[in-house]
Amino acid sequence: MDGDRQQEPTHDAAPDLAARSITLRGALARYFQRRLPGANDIEDLVQDVFLRIVRRGDNADLDRYEGYVFETAASVLKDRFRRRKVRATDRHQSFDPDLHIQTSLDPERTVLGQEALRSMTRVILQMPERTRTIFILRRLEGLPHQEIARRLGLSLSTVEKHIQRAARHILSSGEGS
Repeated sequence: MDGDRQQEPTHDAAPDLAARSITLRGALARYFQRRLPGANDIEDLVQDVFLRIVRRGDNADLDRYEGYVFETAASVLKDRFRRRKVRATDRHQSFDPDLHIQTSLDPERTVLGQEALRSMTRVILQMPERTRTIFILRRLEGLPHQEIARRLGLSLSTVEKHIQRAARHILSSGEGS
């Protein structure tokens, strides 16, 4: 009978899980810092690890919890590298007002800018409605993918696919270069 009691799941695991998670935060941060020197999203990666663990559920086997946490961290790291490779983030150029803003707006530049704006507007209007809406929410309103997914009742992967579709549409039109 006592053997049966040990088999039953206990609800005391949640506080133990939280306590162990708190003690592992520093080790996880160091894990990511060693692999990503100079990265400014270390805390986000640590949070992703615990978010995945909580979403998975079934944390009753706390004997192997630390190993599972670091396996999850390795997975988070792989996903980050995969995402960055797909999005080519290393080829993005940051906006620097001192380098990118011209102080003189001559008439020719103004006309060229207006033409470019009209042309890009036509390209955006040619997109399917949902793709256009998602593109506008992301690029013009600056909403993160998760917020767009929540607002439109879509999955995150669907939002990402529409963003990619919009980018391909713009690039194929010749306006995105």
